[in-house]
Amino acid sequence: MNFSSFDYLIIGAGIVGLTIAKELKYKNPKSKILVLEKERKVGLHSSGNNSGVLHSGIYYPPDSLKAKFCKQGSVEMMRYCSDYNLPINRIGKILLPTKQEDISQLDLLESRAKKNGVEVTRLDKKNLINIEPEINPSIGQALFVPSTSVADSKSVLESILNNCKNVGIKIFYSAVILSIQINDKSIMLKDGTKINYGYLVNTAGLHADEVAHSFQVGLRYTLLPFKGVYWKLSKESGFKVNHLIYPVPNLSVPFLGIHTTTGIDGNIYLGPTAFPAFGRENYHGLDGISFSDLKRIVMILVKQFFSDQDGFRSLVWQEGGRYFKPYFANAVRQLLPNIKNKYLLRSNKVGIRAQMFDTLKNKFVNDFLVENGKSSTHILNAISPAWTCAFPFARYIVDNYVDN
Repeated sequence: MNFSSFDYLIIGAGIVGLTIAKELKYKNPKSKILVLEKERKVGLHSSGNNSGVLHSGIYYPPDSLKAKFCKQGSVEMMRYCSDYNLPINRIGKILLPTKQEDISQLDLLESRAKKNGVEVTRLDKKNLINIEPEINPSIGQALFVPSTSVADSKSVLESILNNCKNVGIKIFYSAVILSIQINDKSIMLKDGTKINYGYLVNTAGLHADEVAHSFQVGLRYTLLPFKGVYWKLSKESGFKVNHLIYPVPNLSVPFLGIHTTTGIDGNIYLGPTAFPAFGRENYHGLDGISFSDLKRIVMILVKQFFSDQDGFRSLVWQEGGRYFKPYFANAVRQLLPNIKNKYLLRSNKVGIRAQMFDTLKNKFVNDFLVENGKSSTHILNAISPAWTCAFPFARYIVDNYVDN
């Protein structure tokens, strides 16, 4: 396929890439925009494999980008689903302490909720059991977040894709990048296609650091992927779960723990794990593992394990065990104590978190990360709740980074 020059070139057709493309077209109606997607269709990675949960914004420090966009993003995504008749379940979320020392974290989350404008209710043991009879009430309190909802991530992504096409944005699939000529402002694809651009936006997700590094941007950051595996609750269990149930998380690491998600299809999913993946797309077995990725990832993991920063060693032991059903089931029973192992069924729902790691600070990057390069903007660490934040985050990127 032959292309002429484009004003804007977006790398990656996930929800961040598509919403930025749509916002650019809105701001610059006459511009020519091309979105490159290396897969044969959209939604094969993070944007199509996430839980579909519209997060409220309760977790995030008030001065973070996540806090800035999460509540507004949830409101806009719910409105979008309503406008386009896409399914949405306004189910609400319970944040449950599973041990006594979680109470201080519960207090912190309640404080953050107030600062971030998120409605929460403190539940005592009686009220907790009343709204969720199967839950573990042992600590005697919890937080209820009524605004948390669940949508269908694939349906939303397809709808935004169609909107992009309708306003003249071009999408090119199976577009594997061979090389990038920064000074020439051109990209060569593996099939021999050369594309010229005026400005490039990198929303490549699991490969965002690789693209950024080719621009000499974000060299201190590298991807440390984590695999999220889900199980499904058998219909035969007879369990009725009325809300999303999350444990109070360890806020020093960017993971929310094993929780329940009631999908749009009515199935109750349990997960995800947060086990280190050994490749950018290592969804199953040995698939998606390259020697260079494996060596890099293992070196970081070993270093982090021995330094034990932010309790990394405990995280590895905990999540490594949860790869096996008995340990995973024990984590579930901290929330729903009466669930039996036999009611947990293997699910084909697997995602990989595009988690960036700061090699200078030897720490996970917890917030969204955006850096500019020559005629380019690079979205690094577009991790959860990027799906929830997509619409206002896209406006922020276009207004503050692109062409600035």
